[in-house]
Amino acid sequence: MAKNILTKYGSKTTLTAAVESLASDTNLLAGIESSVIDNTTDGFADIIVSGKVTTGTSPTSARQIEVWAVAWDGVNWPDVFDGTSSSETITSFIIKTAICRVVAIMPVNSTSDRAYYFSGVSLRGAFGGCLPSKVVLFIVHNAAVNLNATAGNHEFSYYGEYPQLQ
Repeated sequence: MAKNILTKYGSKTTLTAAVESLASDTNLLAGIESSVIDNTTDGFADIIVSGKVTTGTSPTSARQIEVWAVAWDGVNWPDVFDGTSSSETITSFIIKTAICRVVAIMPVNSTSDRAYYFSGVSLRGAFGGCLPSKVVLFIVHNAAVNLNATAGNHEFSYYGEYPQLQ
């Protein structure tokens, strides 16, 4: 009897990324690293990330919030990353573009305390079809004001996908 391969989904998992009151950075290099997404045990075929970032009071229009993915190479994290939720400042724009993969770039307007969402972003796709064993998110913005100070106004999460015979 022929079997079908269906996509199954893991549970939603919340990531720690303390972006509340994160200062604006004109160079988009100083931000927050999330806790690690560790796929070494689950073995997901893909990991889907989503989130919400809320601006503070009176942000500047035509600026942006950026969410990036950074991969572990199996031995080390690149540049300043370490696999723990913490403040990080990437060494340079050149290094950022070499080690970070775009998850979301969200243009902001001047509306205070507005939530900006990204959803359904494939990490396999962000890394060109090859899902790393461990990944962190890196969040940075240049909205000219600190992000909203309430932790509950920001969220980062993921769930895994895996094939299953039916």
